[in-house]
Amino acid sequence: MQRLKSDLFGSVWRDGERGREIVRRDTASARWWLAWLARRLCRREAQALTRLDGIIGTPRLVAAGADGLRREWIEGRPMQVARPRNADYYRAARRLVSALHRRGVAHNDLAKETNWLVTPTGLPAIVDFQLAFVSRRRGRLFRSLAREDLRHLLKHKRSYCPDRLTARERRILARPAAISRLWMATGKPVYTFITRRLLGWADREGAGDRRF
Repeated sequence: MQRLKSDLFGSVWRDGERGREIVRRDTASARWWLAWLARRLCRREAQALTRLDGIIGTPRLVAAGADGLRREWIEGRPMQVARPRNADYYRAARRLVSALHRRGVAHNDLAKETNWLVTPTGLPAIVDFQLAFVSRRRGRLFRSLAREDLRHLLKHKRSYCPDRLTARERRILARPAAISRLWMATGKPVYTFITRRLLGWADREGAGDRRF
């Protein structure tokens, strides 16, 4: 068993179980004052993965309980290491994001390159669904978050494969959703202060290698 991560929200381990590799998220070791949030994020991830069961490119949920969850390990390199420049990768990634949305799941954290993998076959995979938004009705808020999922994918395409951006994709990039503009103006400064100043985190901490 290999510990991949340990912070105020608990620990994450890579382990073997019945001949397969899994990721175990343990919230029992979370700090007492954040334990409620750690458990809530874990439940959210379990709910999203349950919805996504069977979609290739997303982790399969193995089990979930009061103190954490176990999910499938997906082999692959994080985007910032693999640096995918093949337009086929982004076409497949867009189909994968659309598959999430059809199941009523908006990932809500696809701006982070660490949440994108390039598998050994060159296909995309998505991990870390702690911030996912799950909706049965797919109303206005869901549609706005889903659009931001797509826009974040296109931002990565702009970074690694800019010459293959279409005119429509450039228009989407130029028009962030209202919820994104509101977040950047109000929520992001507060988030940055709490995570970096109070908790000592960095958004790209550990981004140079594959964590989970």
